Amino acid sequence: MFTIGDFARHGRVSVRMLRHYDAIGLLRPAHVDPATGYRHYSAAQLSRLNRVIALKELGFTLQQVRDIVDEKVGTEELRGMLRLRRAELEATVEAVAARLVQVEARLRSIESEGHMPTDDVVIKRVPAVRVAELTVTAASFDPQDISPVITPLYEELFRRLDAAGITPTGPGVAYYEDAPEGGGAISVHASVQVSAPPRDGDDLRILDLPPIDHAATIVHRGPMDAVVPTAQALAHWIDGNGYRSTGYPREITLECPENRAEWVTELQTPVVQV
Repeated sequence: MFTIGDFARHGRVSVRMLRHYDAIGLLRPAHVDPATGYRHYSAAQLSRLNRVIALKELGFTLQQVRDIVDEKVGTEELRGMLRLRRAELEATVEAVAARLVQVEARLRSIESEGHMPTDDVVIKRVPAVRVAELTVTAASFDPQDISPVITPLYEELFRRLDAAGITPTGPGVAYYEDAPEGGGAISVHASVQVSAPPRDGDDLRILDLPPIDHAATIVHRGPMDAVVPTAQALAHWIDGNGYRSTGYPREITLECPENRAEWVTELQTPVVQV
């Protein structure tokens, strides 16, 4: 038998945690001295402790943990709980990875202030283009709000185009507008060039995007999560060359292989001279 301190050391947990588990009936001591109230544990109880800690680390509540270790949860229900938690953890990992990409992009912007090459900025006229599109609202224009909504939106767009028998005739065109509800929300339009007749159905919208008489353009190489340095280089060029932007940039997907690091996207920001 171990004292509570010894058992805590062997289990790599705190005495305070063991006392809490005892109080809620999750892990009772094997023996409590009636005279002193001292708790004692057996080595066999390390197995239950390990299961409790493992399930808790997976994000289950202590009540769920107790039901599982007390075998109040059936095998199939436990499998379902574990699958759900795995999906939640995978989503968290993906979100953290995306956040790290955005932080790295901001760091590159800071490190390259005053040094970003702008030789590739070109002023040109962008002709009108017919596109098929789906639209959704994002909380803001921050990449962390745009990326999670635009990727599945494009997947759904191509699924609906295939169902409608419409073949894209050119690159993807993502464009943005202030959402009607305000508050910084953004209407995200995921579109791709097509040659089909215009339509305004519930399942798919086909329309002609108007031309941009003067667009300041620059090519971004890499994932759109990391677009900040390129976008800010374009902003510096616009400000330093007597122009003012008049709207959000369009994003023209020139190349989008499976490896996102190899994506090539042209940013087209509408501008006027000042």
